[in-house]
This record gives sequence, structure tokens and C-alpha cells, in this order.
Amino acid sequence: MHTVVVGTTGVTASDVLAVARAGARIELSEEAVAALAAARGIVDALAAKPDPVYGVSTGFGALATRHISPGLRAQLQRNIVRSHAAGMGPRVEREVVRALMFLRLKTVCSGHTGVRPEVAQTMADVLNAGITPVVHEYGSLGCSGDLAPLSHCALTLMGEGDAEGPDGTVRPAGELLAEHGITPVELREKEGLALLNGTDGMLGMLVMALADLDTLYKSADITAALTLEALLGTDRVLAPELHAIRPHPGQAASAANMAAVLKGSGLTGHHQDDAPRVQDAYSVRCAPQVAGAGRDTMAHAGLVAERELAAAVDNPVVLPDGRVESNGNFHGAPVAYVLDFLAVAVADLGSIAERRTDRLLDKNRSHGLPPFLADDAGVDSGLMIAQYTQAALVGELKRLAVPASADSIPSSAMQEDHVSMGWSAARKLRTAVDNLTRVIAVELYAATRAIQLREGLTPAPASQAVIDAVGAAGVEGPGPDRFLAPDLAAADAFVRAGHLVAAAETVTGPLR
Repeated sequence: MHTVVVGTTGVTASDVLAVARAGARIELSEEAVAALAAARGIVDALAAKPDPVYGVSTGFGALATRHISPGLRAQLQRNIVRSHAAGMGPRVEREVVRALMFLRLKTVCSGHTGVRPEVAQTMADVLNAGITPVVHEYGSLGCSGDLAPLSHCALTLMGEGDAEGPDGTVRPAGELLAEHGITPVELREKEGLALLNGTDGMLGMLVMALADLDTLYKSADITAALTLEALLGTDRVLAPELHAIRPHPGQAASAANMAAVLKGSGLTGHHQDDAPRVQDAYSVRCAPQVAGAGRDTMAHAGLVAERELAAAVDNPVVLPDGRVESNGNFHGAPVAYVLDFLAVAVADLGSIAERRTDRLLDKNRSHGLPPFLADDAGVDSGLMIAQYTQAALVGELKRLAVPASADSIPSSAMQEDHVSMGWSAARKLRTAVDNLTRVIAVELYAATRAIQLREGLTPAPASQAVIDAVGAAGVEGPGPDRFLAPDLAAADAFVRAGHLVAAAETVTGPLR
């Protein structure tokens, strides 16, 4: 099994994916253990002094004015975890919780939090045992960290609350720790606070969304190319010299992908109507520009994620010169903005895909295809309602594009009076990515059927490879009406698993 070694300088996106999705094991580097011990020494020294230090010998948030005596500090740290583990609603997905815990461990190992090495090792042990704390949908405002989600994770480290075992069964966390030989942690000064203060949940969901969107944007380039082909459109608009004079890198990449898929097509440029087209509709002709803008948005979001993956997000932080300073680095605005920006791009990509699908089904605009790609139009309805479903999904994508980060709800008696809502932005982006997959699947289904209905014309080799792979995956071709939902589900699974990209790349080679 792959092992991820956590040091003091952060982790990579591939590390997050390995731990969250592939169950990679985690080890702490010697450098990290040394940094943890050094920072803990600073916290212990400050704890022994009479001067109040936030998070070490004071209360939290609006209660930070109270000095806490040494005899109550362990209770203080336990209490912050218990009281902040106040999430509600459905459980969050296992991969999100694993990313959340791993990214908190990343910051703990930076040596800026003051957490003892044994606490960090327990975090790694819990992840390595396949124990997943029960985290709920609601509870984070994306400021002062993803507080409630991280608190539920910290509760598991203490042997309290509920968690899911490696077999998928939810049980008391204490039982699961005991079965795997893990001793619950006894939190000391600052440690409870340090386990809660971070943008880890929203960052983990950003990293996973970017990985999924990398596949989906390639998939959208392929389905756009298939639709262009099915509509007998021209591929001349994909010429690299046209995109070079508007030098957006994402646009050039999308155009190159579409051109690669269409290479050798016997359908492009044919016109079966009486008035040959000078230009194709925007949804076809401008596909690289729209998908390319989304790709460039992803590149910016990836840069933000890379910076955040290298960050140590906590409050207060332990500095190398021995100071423990309060700060605002836990504010989720940088991550929240790009999460919202991605949701806008996802909505627009889904919208243009739906418009292409509608064009394939409309006999007045499809250039010789049967109405709704039906076998016997009137007796058969064809893909009419498949487009309805796609339109409903696009409508939902547009609602999900409304930014969460433009909102702010004051909390903690107005101490935390401006929050990012980044967790909410991440949650709705996850839904948007899920729905975009379905939207692309419907266009794939319609476009492959339309190409098959162009009798006497030979599609591009890459298009044929996709058509063959889709059929082998259980998606039936043209014919009389049948129960359509299973076909759509099979197309969705085909796209979701990355098989669409893989099928095209058997001919094109790696797409960009």
C-alpha cells in the first residue's frame, strides 16, 4: 500500500487523494516529530507563566477574557471539543472526513500548533486503522476553521462520540480505538483548540473537486466534439492558429482536444440542408472558449489549493522565535472564493452541453436527424425526456452557482463577525460536480446515438472508439422506445469512472 510521509512543509494534492480515496497509510517524518516536540516545549513554558496566553491559559472566542487556572486547563481543552462537536444533518462522505483529518494532521506537523507528537501520531493511527469519525453536513461557517466538523474528528481521538469502522459500521469511537490498540488522547494546553482551527474540510473538498473536474472537462471536450460531428459541423474553428490569437491556455487545450477527437472524421463539414451553413451555432462553435475559461478557472483554483496545502492554519500559532501569536489565517476566504468560482464555471459548462443536446433533438436545427432521435417519431418519443432531465440538472447547477462566500452570518457574540461560508461553498460544489457528470452523460448518450443515425458517413476513429465502448458498457444504441433510465445510468457510470476519456485516448493519445 502507498505510504504518505507527512513533514513540516505541507503536503501535495496527490497526497490528499491517496489518503482520502485510496486509503494510503501515513507516517510522520523525523523532522515533523522534532518540530512538534520543539513547539510543544514553547507552549509548556508559556503555560507555566502567570501571563494569560490565548488558547493556552484563556477561554476561546468571546470568552477569551477569562484566565484559566492550571487545574482546569485539561478540562478546558476537553470541553472545547465536546461543545464544538455540534454538527447536525446527514453524515459527510468518508473521503471528505479522511481528507479533513489528514489536512489537520498536515498543519499539526508543521510545528506551529504546539500539539504534542503523541497526539499527531494518534491522528495518523486512526486514519491508518480505517476509522472515520461521524461528521455532519451542517456546523461550519468557514471561519475559525471548519469548527464543528473538526471537533467531531477530535472527539474520536478522545475516544468519544461515534465513528465508522473499516467495515462500514458506525459504533462508539472508544470501542473502535480499543479494537485497534489505539489509546485515546488526554488533551493538554492548546491542543483541543489546535485540532479545530483550520480550513481543512473546504480545502479537502476543493482538492477532490479539482481532480474530478480534470476528468470532466476532458469528457466535455469529447462530447462537444461528438455533437459537432453529429450535427455535420465544421472543425475549422478548432485550428490552433485561431486560438493562438486569443492566448488563453485553457481555450487552446479544449480546442486541441476536440480537434484530436475529430481527426479523420467523415462527417464534419457535410451539409444535408438546402442552405449550407457559414457558421455553426455558438454552443458548438464556442465550445473551446467556454470550456477553456473553466479550465483557466481551475488553474487559478489549483494555485490557491497549492498555497493552502503548504500553509499552517491555526490560531494562535507558535513561531520559531518562541512567540505564540493570535492571527486571522484561519479565515476561509481564499478557498471559499475559488470554490464558488468553480461552481459558476461548472454551471456554464453544463448549460452549453444542454444546449448542444437540445440542438441534436430538434429537427429544425439538427440538419437531417429525426425528431428527438426517435425511431418512429410520434409513436416513439426518443430522447425528449432525457433532455428534460438534463435541463432540470442544469437548472439546479445554476442555483448552486449562487456564491456562498458573498454571505456572512456573525457568531460568537459578534467576536467572529465576518465569516467565509467556505464549507457551504465546498458542499454545493460537490453537488454541482456530481450533477455535471450526469449532464455530460446525457449529451454523450444523445451524440453517440445521433452519429449512429448518420448512415453512410464514417465517424472519426476516436468517435467510433467511444461509441463502441459506450455500447460495451450497456448503453444501447438507436431503436424503438425503451425504459430509458437504465441507459442514462449506464452512461453516467461510464463518464464518472473516466471510461469516456480512456476510450477516446485509445486513439488520440493523452488529452490535455
